[in-house]
This record gives sequence, C-alpha cells and structure tokens, in this order.
Amino acid sequence: MKLLLKLSQLIDGLSAAFAVIANWLVLLAVLISAGNATIRYMFNSSSNAWLEIQWYMFGGMVFLGAAYTLKLNEHVRVDLIYSNVSDRARLWIDTIGYTVFFLPIMALLCYLSFAFFWSSFVSKELSMNAGGLILWPAKAMLPLGFAILFLQGVSELIKRVAALSGYIAMDTHYEKPVQ
Repeated sequence: MKLLLKLSQLIDGLSAAFAVIANWLVLLAVLISAGNATIRYMFNSSSNAWLEIQWYMFGGMVFLGAAYTLKLNEHVRVDLIYSNVSDRARLWIDTIGYTVFFLPIMALLCYLSFAFFWSSFVSKELSMNAGGLILWPAKAMLPLGFAILFLQGVSELIKRVAALSGYIAMDTHYEKPVQ
C-alpha cells in the first residue's frame, strides 16, 4: 500500500503541474483577448487566428485543469445521498464509482479522442476560417486531458482504498456549490 500511495502522490504532483499550465493559459487568453480587441478597435484590423488561439487556450484550461479539480474534490456531482451518509459509506460510493464508471469511461474517451486527434495530426488539418490555425494542437487537449483525468482517478481510487483499509485518514466532506 505504501508504494501505491507514493504513486498516488506522484500522480497528484503531475495533476498540479498541469494545473499551473492551465492557470497561465487563463492569463495568456485574457491578454490575447484584450490585445485583439484593442487592435480591432484602434486599427480596424483583426485575424481569425487570434480568436482561435483563445479557444485553444480555453480547451487547455479545461482539460489540463480538470484533473487537479478532481484531486481537490471540487467536481460537480449528483448529490442524492452522498451528503447524508457516513464517511465510510462515502468512501465506498467513491471506490465503486471510480472502479465501475469513472476509470472505464475515461479510458474509453482517451482511446476515442486519440483517434480524433491523430487523424487531424497526420492530415495537417487546418481551420476552415481565413487565417485560421492548424487544428491538431486543440484536438490534442482531448486525449491528454482524459489521460490525466484517468491517472488522477487512479490516484483517487488508491486513496479511497487506503482510507477504507485504515492506512490513511481521509476527509470525504463535499461542499455543495452555492445555488
């Protein structure tokens, strides 16, 4: 179990590193958006590439930051019974959910999205917009993001099993989003 928990820590660190990239993409997207708007209104000039790069960055923000959001237990969940059961029951719900639903679905999405990305990469697919960019970098965010999410799901499963086995204590509290 100690080896698995060490693996979990490594995966958590990987997710945190990708989250830093996602955070920087937020700043870059804001700067590019402001610069594009300034150039458009001051010089009556613009390019579709500036708009598309913002979409690429948005994809990076979402897909590169999703695993860290999972690590922080901040993903939106359907909370029908979770908040009304014991900590041990929550650990079991999470363990079953990761094993039966989350990991198989992430593996499938990673597999399917890789083919989507690879087709774009080998064909050197370009945006149909005038002045548009190559598309494969944006499409690469899909399999990369799903792969990181899969790994973080493995990390979360390891932590739940360790908590159920008594190796670690784990806070299972989930704060519902303010409505």
